[in-house]
Amino acid sequence: MRLYDFSHSSAAYRLRIALNLKGIPYEAIPVDLRTGEDRGAAYRARNPQGLVPALEDNGRLFTQSIALCEYLEETHPEPPLLPKDPAGRARVRALAAIVACDIHPLDTIRVLDQLTERFGADEAGRLGWYCHWIAEGLSAFERLLADSPDTGEFCHGDQPTLADVFLVPQVYNARRFRCDLTPYPETLRVTARCHALSPFQTAHPDSD
Repeated sequence: MRLYDFSHSSAAYRLRIALNLKGIPYEAIPVDLRTGEDRGAAYRARNPQGLVPALEDNGRLFTQSIALCEYLEETHPEPPLLPKDPAGRARVRALAAIVACDIHPLDTIRVLDQLTERFGADEAGRLGWYCHWIAEGLSAFERLLADSPDTGEFCHGDQPTLADVFLVPQVYNARRFRCDLTPYPETLRVTARCHALSPFQTAHPDSD
């Protein structure tokens, strides 16, 4: 497999974790978002959205981190990232979706740049926007962890799942943007437990 990757992209970070947890070897192909390589014709010809990650497998290219993780789950089912029972799978997918659908789309660099270019937001405004949506999403995430008997060492039970794969990169970015995470002790506990595992450590943006 070839992973089109950028080290500080939280979506690409998810894929690195998932690939590592499943023990799938891959070749990382850097796409430098800082220089605009993602917007260049060569990469757009490969991925029309110009986003990372993209995953090439057996000559086919796949995109979007949720779809990619599901693809890995279906093609490499062991160890699983989703529970076996339907209720557990729904819970894990919902936790992952809080990150992927409710927090991340509002806090991308593309959105922050539009706030500045179209609406005149300064750096304080950008940070305020970012941390507002972190708080909105992680407040709900925290309650779902704290209030559920299904929460174990990790978001769901005692093995990492798709929920942990999505949570850890979002917490990393929240810390980069200096958001206050003290209201989320369960979220931080689970994140720390994940960081103790080598698949998360080697996927970390600063691991090199």
